[in-house]
Amino acid sequence: MMFAFEHSDIHSCQSWGESVLESVSSRRPTAALCALQVVAVLFIVFASARAFSQDTPDYYRQNCMNCHTVGGGRLTGPDLKDVGKRREAEWLINFLQNPKAVIESGDAYAVKMVEESRGVVMPIAPGMTRYRAEQLLKLLEAESALEKSQFEGIKISSKPFTEQDRRAGYEYFVGQKRLTNGGASCISCHGMHDISALGGGRLGPDLTRVYERLKGRTSLSAWLMAPATETMQPIFKSHPLEAEEIHVLAAYFEAGAAHSEAEPSVSRITFLLIGLAISAAVIFGFDVIWKGRLHSVRRALVEASSQRRRQ
Repeated sequence: MMFAFEHSDIHSCQSWGESVLESVSSRRPTAALCALQVVAVLFIVFASARAFSQDTPDYYRQNCMNCHTVGGGRLTGPDLKDVGKRREAEWLINFLQNPKAVIESGDAYAVKMVEESRGVVMPIAPGMTRYRAEQLLKLLEAESALEKSQFEGIKISSKPFTEQDRRAGYEYFVGQKRLTNGGASCISCHGMHDISALGGGRLGPDLTRVYERLKGRTSLSAWLMAPATETMQPIFKSHPLEAEEIHVLAAYFEAGAAHSEAEPSVSRITFLLIGLAISAAVIFGFDVIWKGRLHSVRRALVEASSQRRRQ
């Protein structure tokens, strides 16, 4: 089993080990106590080694890989290969700790990065500290020196789109086909020009013209590979799209660019009419059910009253 420790966990382990050693040192040494001391020291060393060797790659994989590659080209954010040669370490550490503050300070390089990322501002990663930023820079330096980084990411397909691709993209969009890694279908949050009846969800924007808005296949595919919005990132961080799924969805969105976005008022009117029809059907059903019951109860009462009169 693999373990990942935060920097604070190292201090916790060390504190625990020190308390154990302090408690046993005040007593008369025995073989058992000496063994306990050895175990405590080994545990601290083991925890520290694990933290430094595995924690940072795991952290990058969970929090950075959705938007950045190392040697695989731009996604939502820039390729981080040799990033330490493009900017000095102190600037990078400050940016990692608070990207928004650096951007709002008017830093020209940071502002340019936002423009190249289509207006997406990098959020502060969970648990980001100066120590964490320093470890990430060391990791990126080491990965950049490799011929192929483990964080290179998947390649965006350049195959021509076919009608079969567009059909498959539609099926993924509406949920007729399940995404391989278990992500939510697009229709859960988005609409499209050819979605009938009540249309798609309204949490996100209509995607009919998304191919045009993101300026073509490369940028759109990069976005699908690593969605960076506050709603999509938590979902697709653990359930990323496969390369073939990105390819067919891009084909479907390309075809949609020739159409106008679905009119939201049409869906609202459709919803209203369906609601009225269902309400009328329910009222009619209750009338049929209770009408018969009312007559049967009333008939019994009338018959009982007639019998009392005859008596």
